[in-house]
Amino acid sequence: MIRLVFKELVGMFVDDGNLALLALILIALITAAVKVLGLPPLIGGFLLLVGCLAILLQSTRRAARGRAR
Repeated sequence: MIRLVFKELVGMFVDDGNLALLALILIALITAAVKVLGLPPLIGGFLLLVGCLAILLQSTRRAARGRAR
């Protein structure tokens, strides 16, 4: 039972490996821009929001195309 719950939890976050990888890369890039380049945190937050929405849209479109075939 615990194994099944663990698999479901992991599956929620790793189901689409590309989605998870792109989100991690986006977070790393924005964090570096804020810390190293001095990007204002509010702009960094806005870029994270827009970037995550774009990644999610791309992933959703890819999944929809896969189901249509």
